[in-house]
Amino acid sequence: MISDGSFRLDGKLALVTGASRGIGYFLSKDLAARGAHVIAVARTVGGLEELDDEITAAGGSATLVPLDLTDMPAIDRLGGSIYERWGKLDILVANAGVLGTISPIGHVEAKVFDKVMNINVSSVWRLIRTTDPLLKLSDAGRAVLLSSGVAHTARAYWGPYAASKAAVEVMGRSWAEEARQTKLRVNSVNPGATRTAMRAQAVPGEDPETLPTAAEVAAKIALILDPKIDDTGKLYDVRAGKLLGYNDPS
Repeated sequence: MISDGSFRLDGKLALVTGASRGIGYFLSKDLAARGAHVIAVARTVGGLEELDDEITAAGGSATLVPLDLTDMPAIDRLGGSIYERWGKLDILVANAGVLGTISPIGHVEAKVFDKVMNINVSSVWRLIRTTDPLLKLSDAGRAVLLSSGVAHTARAYWGPYAASKAAVEVMGRSWAEEARQTKLRVNSVNPGATRTAMRAQAVPGEDPETLPTAAEVAAKIALILDPKIDDTGKLYDVRAGKLLGYNDPS
């Protein structure tokens, strides 16, 4: 089931990574417009300040957290800081990620591979670990992990990125099973090709006007953060507008 979009998030607290641009930026604005207080995490201070200005101008509120997701101890401290100030967390959106290089897997430099895994997988695990107890204190904890279609298509030349997103989905499914008897619900998201800087880096010859904007995609992702949606351990396909179950390989 997908929400009709009429829900409010007044009194809710949402943590969004990669909030200074792209999908994370617009999803932060959407959640704030619904009444949530947004903890916006990103490395780029300028983008965070612009986001804060727009949220405030629209009557919302945000807390800015300039943070490099390669700083694992800082991620670990984040949960404690949230607990001390707010006592819980209602929404986690693990959106930040890097592409790496598009090349034959045997040609990928070790430092590039390590960076992709560090940011796309290890930092997400750290986020899960530091926010899990906080989300379980919510009356309707919701976690969304951004993935990609290449996690399933295993597209040629996209090896490290595809592997990192497959790992994120498996972590999400395992986390969802562990939390099934709680009020926490966990789902992954395949946003599909989107008009973002990462997409332009990956497919430079593509006409961006043929793709949905980050704002359009973010608006659809927000729909699965409705507290009334009870699905967990699934993959939300934004293009299809459906929460999909997982099947064993045929």
